[in-house]
Amino acid sequence: MGKVHGLRFGDLILDETCLFGHRNGVVVQFTRNERALLLALTRNPQRLMRRGHLLDEVASESDVSDRNVDFLVNRLRAKLGDSAKSPMYIATQYGEGYVWIAAPSPAMPTDGFLAIGPAFGPQQHPFGAQASSLVDQLRDKIATGLGINHKVVIAENSNPGVTDKLRYFLQMSFLAGDGQLDCAATLREMPSKRIVKAFRLHLDITDAASFSSEASRVSNGVIGAVSQALVDASTGLGIPADEPLEMRLPKASSVLSTSNPGWLASGEQLGKAREQDPQNADIALQWCLHLFARLILTGPFGGMSLEERYRIESEIDATVLECLPAVEPNPLLMLAAAKLLYFINRGHLDLAEDLAERAFARTADFAAALPIMGQLRYARGRFDEAVGFFDRGIEMAELGPALHLHMRVLKCIALLAAGDRAALDAAAVDTTNMGSPCPPEIALMIGWMMASPDRTLPAASAQALAALGPIGAAAAIEYVYFTSARHLVSEHARANVMRGLIAHVTRLHGEHAVPAFVLRSIGFGRRGLGVTGSAPRRRSALDARARKNKAEA
Repeated sequence: MGKVHGLRFGDLILDETCLFGHRNGVVVQFTRNERALLLALTRNPQRLMRRGHLLDEVASESDVSDRNVDFLVNRLRAKLGDSAKSPMYIATQYGEGYVWIAAPSPAMPTDGFLAIGPAFGPQQHPFGAQASSLVDQLRDKIATGLGINHKVVIAENSNPGVTDKLRYFLQMSFLAGDGQLDCAATLREMPSKRIVKAFRLHLDITDAASFSSEASRVSNGVIGAVSQALVDASTGLGIPADEPLEMRLPKASSVLSTSNPGWLASGEQLGKAREQDPQNADIALQWCLHLFARLILTGPFGGMSLEERYRIESEIDATVLECLPAVEPNPLLMLAAAKLLYFINRGHLDLAEDLAERAFARTADFAAALPIMGQLRYARGRFDEAVGFFDRGIEMAELGPALHLHMRVLKCIALLAAGDRAALDAAAVDTTNMGSPCPPEIALMIGWMMASPDRTLPAASAQALAALGPIGAAAAIEYVYFTSARHLVSEHARANVMRGLIAHVTRLHGEHAVPAFVLRSIGFGRRGLGVTGSAPRRRSALDARARKNKAEA
């Protein structure tokens, strides 16, 4: 919760007044004369500072000579880790003086849930001490009210940029005159910069209690506005409206981010609710999430035909599109619509991104939004950004074990699509040791998908894949394709996701166990696998055998 400020030169950060600095995490303190010399140099970068000029800067502090200037420069170099022979900061111009040669580094992005930005530097203002105290009190009170999972910082920049990672920004403008200090504060939602709440502060510079009183009033207003936004972000999808916030947010994350078995079991109830209130967009999206759960959780080794999958996805498509005008006021429903449109892969990627981005700007970065945002980046091939969203979700302390596992698996799939085998091996998920029940069939497919195509499977995993037979193996390939590969814009990335499972299935069951439409989608083709014969006829034979086995059962 510290201040974000200072002059940055690589790994060296100097306080604006050069009172102290940080280098590689170590605090560096300067004497009065060192500080005067450092200020003169850093405020005149790339300019020759003659000894006489530097002497004037230091002489105002004490009685020194040219030799003392050289001595001070050497002391500064020692503290900064600099060298006269290979200078990074202070170069010597022999016989003349010194030059500050370090170029300032770009400002680091402000990273936090909420940042407070004074519109002027209080330390340089006549009432700087009071202003700084007010800002510090606001930071501490807001941070306490929001809790440890929401980082609050003080930012020097009063106009955040696109690189800043913020959900909220409290901009404070100070104006002083005739012995009084005026202050206004506006709370903005980021990155949209929409004003959520505005405050006029009543400050009496002769009364410290007025500063504490106003800090309490403004912080309570900020906490209330942000908390209400979190409530709004967790409204809908069957979440009880009267539950406290600490229960609503995890539920919102769970019902939306994973293939929740609860949706599968609630089909009859939701069907009746749809009949009673067919125009209710919330109930309609809950029904679509029930259909989504059927696609994800029903028999991945052959429990659903392609025709049935297409029918369900078409129903989701039509229902979600019909609901879109009604979901705009509710960010949680917008995220649900974005998730469903992304998953069915009917050409709605731009629309899904628009819905998710606008909802994300209003959801205060809670866990329900992060998997969806990561998957949309994943679809576009922006894998570093996707992994970043998944990592942020993994780091959230409030995640339950099921959602935590879901985020880790998504991260591994993104690394697989990116072709980053080293990072994938480092992030590998042990589904048997996560403290969360993972369906055995899903755990097996995760293992087959992540395994290197150049290595044989472990004995137990290979036996399980062999036991499926060619029909079950083909169904497993289809399942992985529909859930993890088809969304990718890049053919090469789709191939990366499917390559391992296809290699292991081909080894055990032959090339014709691989569905032809999957091969076409990833750019392999039958000839690429060295297969001869008619793939469509072979697939038809497999389907016929499956129907016969089902009838006999």
